Amino acid sequence: MPENHSSRDIYADDLVVGEKYELGHHTVTEEELVDFASRWDPQPFHIDSAAAEGHGFGGLIASGLHTLSIYQRLAVLRVDGRWKAIAGRKIQEAVFVRPVRPNDVLTGSMVITEVSLDDRSRGRVTTAAELVNGEGDIVLTATAVVFLHSRGRTV
Repeated sequence: MPENHSSRDIYADDLVVGEKYELGHHTVTEEELVDFASRWDPQPFHIDSAAAEGHGFGGLIASGLHTLSIYQRLAVLRVDGRWKAIAGRKIQEAVFVRPVRPNDVLTGSMVITEVSLDDRSRGRVTTAAELVNGEGDIVLTATAVVFLHSRGRTV
């Protein structure tokens, strides 16, 4: 947590534009990669090593949806349930910069880029995020909007 949040609940009005949250790490195993894709994105370059070799990526790669899911998990774990979330609103943009491969260790960061409070005791929070692999190469950039409760302040 950034210094000014300690361990208390975090409302939209507590967040400051420019705050940066460093995320934890996640190792993408081949089993996880293939299992996710088999269930949700069963394209050959995600689920079949032999087919993936000849596809242009030179081997298995994770589904973009899997990569987004990893980011979501790391972000939620980072705020540790302290954000007084109402719901996600939208993913404004997701860019899959480089493929994620088996055994990649992903980490990254999330930055608060906008906080706007409304008269319904909630705030709209926009974040910009990136995930990088173990070599420090960006694999994902994403911009998302979430609604958080506010402390009841109106604008």
